[in-house]
Amino acid sequence: MNRSHLLRQGRNSIPNAHYLVTATTHRRQQVFTNFDNACCASRHFYHPRVSELATTFAFVVMPDHIHWLIQLNGDLSEAVRRYKTYVSLNIGKRLWQDGFHDRMIKDETSLRAAARYIVANPLRANLVEDIRKYGYWNAVWL
Repeated sequence: MNRSHLLRQGRNSIPNAHYLVTATTHRRQQVFTNFDNACCASRHFYHPRVSELATTFAFVVMPDHIHWLIQLNGDLSEAVRRYKTYVSLNIGKRLWQDGFHDRMIKDETSLRAAARYIVANPLRANLVEDIRKYGYWNAVWL
């Protein structure tokens, strides 16, 4: 049973607020183990049509999901929809599970903690032992 509609309950789009967004691939397929696909997913966080709605502060592309830390400039659902659409169109197939998870970040300390959480994902997943050897992440604090 598809319950993605439950993720939308209580969702707000507050301009200038920061959000941690998580989106997973359809059936948790490991689409982003492929170099070209992972590069595509990384690049589209900065697509002009995505950036007009969300300024990227940090992201990581994992084999079957992404984490994205943003400052919202428009509608949250539309920003995520655009991102997922551009990645899918560029790769040429349906990639994403319906919906996404979001959490609003309320202060500077939590913002940096969220960025550290994002960047450390490949380490926790044992994909690499040194984050500098994982190419599919970025953070504005570098």
